[in-house]
Amino acid sequence: MAKKQLDEDLLTGGSLGSDKDKQAKKAEKLAKQKAKAKEKNDAKRSAIKSQIDSLKEAKAKETDKAKLDELDSKIKKLSDKYSAVGSNAAGSVPKRTATIIKSAVCVVIIVALLVTYVATGAVRKGFIASLSLPAQYFTGMTVSNGDNKAKIKVATYNFYFATTYNTMQSQQSQYEQYGIDPAQAGLDVDFSKKLSKQTYKDKEKNEEMTWEEHMHDLVLDSIENTYTYYLAAVDANDGKEPEITDEQQNELKETITQYRETANKYGYTLSGYLVRAMGKGVTESVFRTETTRQYIAQNYQAELSSNVANKEYTADDLNKYKNEHKADFETVDIRFFECSSEDEAKEFAKKLKSDASNFAALCSQYAADDFSKEAYKDDAYSTEIGMTKAALQSRQYAIATADAHEHEEGEEHSEDEELKYSGLDWLFSKDRKAGDIKQYSTSVVYVLSPASVSNRKTVNVRHVLIKPETNEKDAAVTTATAKQWKAAYNKAKDLLASWDKTEDAFAQLAKDNSADGSASEGGLYSNVVTGQMVNSFSAWCFDNARRVGDTGIVRTEYGYHIMYFSGKNDQTVWQYNAKQALASDDSNSANKKLEKEYELKENWFGSRYFEKDVDISN
Repeated sequence: MAKKQLDEDLLTGGSLGSDKDKQAKKAEKLAKQKAKAKEKNDAKRSAIKSQIDSLKEAKAKETDKAKLDELDSKIKKLSDKYSAVGSNAAGSVPKRTATIIKSAVCVVIIVALLVTYVATGAVRKGFIASLSLPAQYFTGMTVSNGDNKAKIKVATYNFYFATTYNTMQSQQSQYEQYGIDPAQAGLDVDFSKKLSKQTYKDKEKNEEMTWEEHMHDLVLDSIENTYTYYLAAVDANDGKEPEITDEQQNELKETITQYRETANKYGYTLSGYLVRAMGKGVTESVFRTETTRQYIAQNYQAELSSNVANKEYTADDLNKYKNEHKADFETVDIRFFECSSEDEAKEFAKKLKSDASNFAALCSQYAADDFSKEAYKDDAYSTEIGMTKAALQSRQYAIATADAHEHEEGEEHSEDEELKYSGLDWLFSKDRKAGDIKQYSTSVVYVLSPASVSNRKTVNVRHVLIKPETNEKDAAVTTATAKQWKAAYNKAKDLLASWDKTEDAFAQLAKDNSADGSASEGGLYSNVVTGQMVNSFSAWCFDNARRVGDTGIVRTEYGYHIMYFSGKNDQTVWQYNAKQALASDDSNSANKKLEKEYELKENWFGSRYFEKDVDISN
């Protein structure tokens, strides 16, 4: 695309002109991608939340300090993972949190926290009744690649400070909700006190600064990241600002409406309220402009990723990547159970027969709750199909955790630190054979198939999720009574019996009845890989006897799934995963290349007007 000189002041949006149809198609495509991603992320969050709740229940019953610390660690990791779902994956802020703050893909709009600003008196410092014209007109910094340049006003800085502050405060609140000390996660900041009066230590640089200074650095990172993708998006659109999707327009409209209602409640105009909550110069116009630009940056980054994801890789490309990362593609099939304590795991392993014929019975015996005791009676519930090391680690199993290791006081784990995983070393050893048994900490493993690069194909399946109806609204389905589970099963059975035996009819069945996010797509999950779905769902999908048109009813912690097998794909699981890894690497490289092209420079005079703290007396 031809480069055009952009408005040096604040890049006012341009019209779409003859590109309107093209932009509409782009917007529609991005909206569909966003909807699909949301469905998948909702399912992931639900699964992680269930794991967190189970760990919290175990923590409430535990008295041993070492085990409590272990449970806290697991809850923290899952909480980080929960927060990270749906985001693109420095300092004592958790790495994931810092990335979320920096990323253009995170448009932070938090009504409740803005209300908290005003209600608690924690407003931006130096508030005056005027709309602070210097903040609206003074340039605080520029972002430029030489050809394209944006002058960032002081008001924009104040907007980003508020959203960054809110994101970190929200993350800290989430840790506290799950019973985690925020200091353990690096968020050792007291938001009821001035940031300028609190010390932050950058462990990577071994430097000390105030939390105000650290927050300032995060804000600059966020602005530079967003405006890099925003400017690139405008440049790629012949110098005109692209439209945001209809969904984003509606979301912004609804947010503005909510803010206006809240402002009126507190006796403010909307702009007056935003200025008080977010800083001088952050009027309704600034809020709309900056949020729109965040959306544009988000969409452009998603478009770049989508372009890379659609790139074709040759068989030689995939084989080369596999050979260079063979350990990442090796998988095992196992029977697996995670006990509540190491003593129970030892008892379990001692009672386990050499042919594992009593594995399900032992799982049911040692399960921690009534739902699990019943669910584990089915062999599939404890069968892990095609699990990589990474998949086992993501499930927080004891056998997949790093060996105990020590740090100097105050030192934390770094990315380049070499960790040992004795449990995984045993499981993925070339000496393993079918029938081997291992008790490792609280984990018990029975090997069905030792490590290899499997040639299983990815599969396409449809399903209809029928949840048991519980007595309490929003209660986890695992709390449902036996009678409620029975009613759900009968409903699933009757629906399957009513189906007229075509895939199109099954898709309609899902649209009309499924409680899963995939309902709008006819219950379809494409390119399912091993280790992606919960055990019993995955075991059904990857049964060697599975044929196109097969149906069944599978029970998971989400309810009963009426299953339909659409078929196997040409690509193997490892080929699909290699393609995703290559695409991810290429996408990261493209993003890094773009980000290096743009540079942020602070304006000394304008930066004197930045609001870097909140107006708190102590």
